[in-house]
Amino acid sequence: MAAEIINVSTEEQLQQALDIRKDVFVLEQKVPIDLEIDEYDRLESDAFHVLIKSEGQYAATGRIIYYNKDSAKMQRIAVRKPFRSKGIGRVLMMALEAQARELKLQYSVLDAQVQAEAFYRKLGYETISDEPFDDAGIPHVRMKKEL
Repeated sequence: MAAEIINVSTEEQLQQALDIRKDVFVLEQKVPIDLEIDEYDRLESDAFHVLIKSEGQYAATGRIIYYNKDSAKMQRIAVRKPFRSKGIGRVLMMALEAQARELKLQYSVLDAQVQAEAFYRKLGYETISDEPFDDAGIPHVRMKKEL
């Protein structure tokens, strides 16, 4: 499985990232579009978007925002269905974490869907929330990792 990591820098790349998120979150998981797309979904924002291309197709995306002075917040992590269980999610997380280290951040924080908690735990994340919480109608837990 060869994967190309793309740090989003053009409107076309950003649109590809948004299309993946619409496929995964809006169509598949029924998250309302107005909750999915926000002020960080512009090239001029304080967010860093990453795309993963595999088998000639855009397969996955995620973004980083600043959580606090020493932590990145990993968000909108999405892998299209045909690319799941092929290591693409791990490649995406490694790319996001590398970006966070380049930004001189020490920690990565994310709100994981409960069904994906074990995936993130395998990547070194620890659950730091006491109990699951609702985000867009989906149970989540907050997780953290030292970078």
